[in-house]
Amino acid sequence: MSSQPSIALRTAVVGPVTVFYREAGDPRNPTILLLHGFPSSSHMFRDLIPLLADRYHIVAPDLPGFGFTEAPPRGDFTYTFDNLAKVVEDFTDAVGLERYALYVFDYGAPVGFRLAMSRPERVSAIISQNGNAYEDGLGDAWAPIRAYWADPTPENREGIRSVLTFEATRWQYVHGVPDETAVAPEAYWLDYALMNRPGNEEIQIDLFGDYSTNVAMYPDFHAYFAAHTPPFLAVWGRHDPFFLPPGAEAFKRDNPDAEVHLLDTGHFALETHAPEIAVFIRRFLERHGI
Repeated sequence: MSSQPSIALRTAVVGPVTVFYREAGDPRNPTILLLHGFPSSSHMFRDLIPLLADRYHIVAPDLPGFGFTEAPPRGDFTYTFDNLAKVVEDFTDAVGLERYALYVFDYGAPVGFRLAMSRPERVSAIISQNGNAYEDGLGDAWAPIRAYWADPTPENREGIRSVLTFEATRWQYVHGVPDETAVAPEAYWLDYALMNRPGNEEIQIDLFGDYSTNVAMYPDFHAYFAAHTPPFLAVWGRHDPFFLPPGAEAFKRDNPDAEVHLLDTGHFALETHAPEIAVFIRRFLERHGI
């Protein structure tokens, strides 16, 4: 029996941020850069990485404010999506990534799309797993956050704090999953524990507020897709309450060759469908000579 590829746990200093990341596979192979979302970290890729690392070089950083990346406190570092994208861009330089396929999920999508717009020549392909770029994909679960965008009062800021509770964190993982026992509890417990570090709750609310800048950039993302037409794969949990299936299908508007697959699961599709997603990724990249 062959052993699974090992996953190395590393750090890279990027300005004032020490980025924690997971790496596997031979660096001489094509690279896939995995970008997680809220409220997770590179831990969400723990099942996917070994399924790809025999053929690809895998790099999965934790964004500032998430996981085990060490970043300055709120006030010394401004937690915006522009700044998260700049850290990731500088991280790719620090670890020597010159070309890569992007796997984007949730928050990783607007971060990754900014990176792709900044350096389109470095992006060999894009894989979006519940990573939205269209108004079509925004579900009703965004209602309290949209209220904060429209009127950023202290009351509306307080109103989105409920998204950070343990119950809400677990719900994100199990909603829409046919068998909740298929979701490892350590996934949502780890996210919840890390969100509750001193000062982190306010960072998360700052990012909720700044998410409106991503929606404002949707036309720019669409222009990038249309102009550069990167090979594009959308693999989506169809029961995601945050990013709806029409958001996956919408990628075809600007990139007609985009490939879309909807799976019978929720937001964190890798918790239940990592082997299936790995097969979609391998076949997709191989068809495009990557």
